[in-house]
Formats: sequence, C-alpha cells, structure tokens
Amino acid sequence: MSKDRKQILLTNDDGIRSPGLWAAAKALAPLGFVTIAAPREQYSGMGRSLPVTSDGRITRQTLQIGSQQWTAYAIGGTPAQSVLHACLEILPQPPDLVVSGINYGENVGSGVTVSGTVGAALEGAAFGIPAIAVSLELPSMDFMGYSEEVDFSVAGHFTHYFAKIVLENPLPEDVDVLKVEVPANATPQTPWALTRMAHHHRYFLPFANRKGAMEEPGAIDVRIDVDPEEIPVDSDIYKLRFERKVAVTPLSLDMTSRVNFGDLSELLNKK
Repeated sequence: MSKDRKQILLTNDDGIRSPGLWAAAKALAPLGFVTIAAPREQYSGMGRSLPVTSDGRITRQTLQIGSQQWTAYAIGGTPAQSVLHACLEILPQPPDLVVSGINYGENVGSGVTVSGTVGAALEGAAFGIPAIAVSLELPSMDFMGYSEEVDFSVAGHFTHYFAKIVLENPLPEDVDVLKVEVPANATPQTPWALTRMAHHHRYFLPFANRKGAMEEPGAIDVRIDVDPEEIPVDSDIYKLRFERKVAVTPLSLDMTSRVNFGDLSELLNKK
C-alpha cells in the first residue's frame, strides 16, 4: 500500500452485503484506499462484543457494486471482531481512519452501547485510530433488512464530509469517535450540530413480545417512544428527531462518571 495515500478501514454491523456499507465505500473512495472488512452476517445490536464462539473465518470476496469492482473481506465475527481481524491480520499497517456504517437505523441516546456500529468504531479507537460511526434514520422499523427503498446518498455525503476533516485534522484529546446521525429526510444542505448523548433516555423502548408460554421462544422488541418535553435540547435525540439536523456526538473511551470524587468519597465512607 502507498504510504502517501490515506488508508481507511470500513466496516459495519449490518453485514458485508449491506447497501449502506457500499454507499459508504463509494463516498470514501476519493479520500484514500478503502479496505472493507465487515461481518459475514447481520450482527446488529452486538455492541463491542467479542464472543469466543465466533469462528473468525476470513473470506476474500470480489463484489461488483455499480460500475466498480471491490475486494472485501467477510469476517466470521462481530463488528468489533471485524476491526480486530482487519488490524491484526489483513492490513499491513494501522489505518488512518476507521469508519463504521452506514447503519440501517439511528443510534441515539443511552442505546449507543448496544450498537454494533458504534462498537466497531470504539474498537478502532481502542487501537488509537480515529473513528467515525455513521447511521441513517429510517422512516420504518425495518432495521434488519436490506431494503432497496432506503437512499443512502445523503448519509454518504456526510460520511465523506466528516471523514475528510478527520483525515486532515487530528481530533481533540478525549474525542475518540465521532457519532454521526443523519435524518431520513436530510439533504446535503441539512445543517449539522454538535450534541451530547441523551443521558438516561431510552429512544427505543423495549417490550416483551411473547406469544406463548415462558418456556417457548420469545423476543424483546422495541418501539420508538420519546417526548420532546423530556429530551434535552442539546442531545442527539432532540437534534435528530425534532430539529431534523445531522447530530454529531463526540464519544470517548473514558466512561468514568463526571461526579465530584470528593463528594462520592464522602458518600462511600459513611458509616
């Protein structure tokens, strides 16, 4: 690989054949050499998990996407494991940037720890590599399919925009990942805003969807249930859902609470 050309690792959690992944590849191609390493199968909701049951098989594939042929690596593992295999086995040197996405569906509020899209970006950040996680809001709840009705072109525009900036400028200290949420009705002219992760707010409200007895198979499904009166106006949920802006949230690997240590120490030392 050329040392002069920027090296970008692209992954996702929807799987190697996701149209969102290939929209990101097309958007990133003008910025450098894009290596695609993504889960062989759909792995939404995996967070940063590294299950020992993954087989770790790496299958090199040549895929025709539009008028271009791409070499990609299908990984027998989670999004985070795809980043591990890429950095440790596929790439001869660490990439300049890790991009995860474009995801089918938004990843906002406290649910970001569930997101395989964000988990893969965090795995890249753990290597000291700047990372971006990009998600596209869906008008429906079809997060697991590869609906061809979803247009990723605008999300691709913002993927290119933020990737270019990060490749050319180091992120500030304590910013390990940029989480980018694109509204379903966004255009390239849609404004973006820096946001905080909505604290203590579930965006996808879970509920038990069991048809039979407890011993029979059952599922935990989700529905969107947010009240604008209860959501901080500077949060990712509010900017995306109610102001219809691209919500850009800086994330840190440091999950330490911002509590005053003196106050907490006093509490924990109470007899």
